[in-house]
Amino acid sequence: MLTREPEWVSGAALAARLGVSRVTVWHHMEKLRAQGFSFEAQRSRGYRISGRPELLNASLVDIQLKVRPRGFTFVLLDEVDSTNDEAVRQLAAGRAAPFAVLARRQTRGRGRFGRQWHSEANGNLYASFAFRPGVAPGRMQTFTLWMGANVCELIANFARLSPGLKWPNDILFDGRKAGGMLTEARVDADQIRDLVFGLGLNVNSAPSDWPTELGRRAVSLSELAGAPVDLNRFTAALIGRVLLAYERFADGEHVDSFAELWNRYDVLRGREVTLVESGRKRRGRALGVDDVGSLLIRDERGRTHGCRAGEVTVEKGG
Repeated sequence: MLTREPEWVSGAALAARLGVSRVTVWHHMEKLRAQGFSFEAQRSRGYRISGRPELLNASLVDIQLKVRPRGFTFVLLDEVDSTNDEAVRQLAAGRAAPFAVLARRQTRGRGRFGRQWHSEANGNLYASFAFRPGVAPGRMQTFTLWMGANVCELIANFARLSPGLKWPNDILFDGRKAGGMLTEARVDADQIRDLVFGLGLNVNSAPSDWPTELGRRAVSLSELAGAPVDLNRFTAALIGRVLLAYERFADGEHVDSFAELWNRYDVLRGREVTLVESGRKRRGRALGVDDVGSLLIRDERGRTHGCRAGEVTVEKGG
């Protein structure tokens, strides 16, 4: 029915295609109605879809996937503590990778340094992707940055918006946060055994959905676009982009294009910043990132430092 939109599909054709009775077709459609679909029916013409679920729907995501590596699967949960934690649990239980965990709501969503990520069931995206890369730990420094740049590229192309990246893992629009990424890995002596890339992205939440303390700092794609974003189509496109970006990373094909893609969205480059790492402050002008993902900062003496970790703030007037 999706492929025939907006045309009608006869009940007899559906029954023949599925090898079931027309009564069974009707029962299936009742189940779809419970998921948020709506249908028009005409006696001589059959059925057609008149409305789709606004929240994530596994069938809609699955049927719109254009990139599906061999063996890839995903699960959609109504509620979970954290998609990253669930992905880690499933890896530990032996689930074959790659796979993704999606959720409509998180009860303990988190970002860097264990900070809480507001994760209500309001049309936003909470997703984690699990891999078993078998690559050297030293290669992981650029992973989150590379994936973040790819997510921004998708947002720009899909929603016709202009996202920015704040090193190392925040997706911003004019200083307001729309998304964050969290990468977690289990490391053996000489290789990454398990890798989980988590993404929280504000897609369709309304300004009134935010707690008071987040109201001025958070923003959603739909608020910026001035219209709701097709969450299921966007999620299918995101899955494809993440999987392709991971394959390029695992094969080492990202090296030549990493810096160019990052610089396209870097919001710190050229600005006066302060970086805090383990209680130590470093001030200077951000110069972008180097080939291993370190933030380059030139201090007041003209010396350039490569910073591999830390919390960055932009100086007023910088």
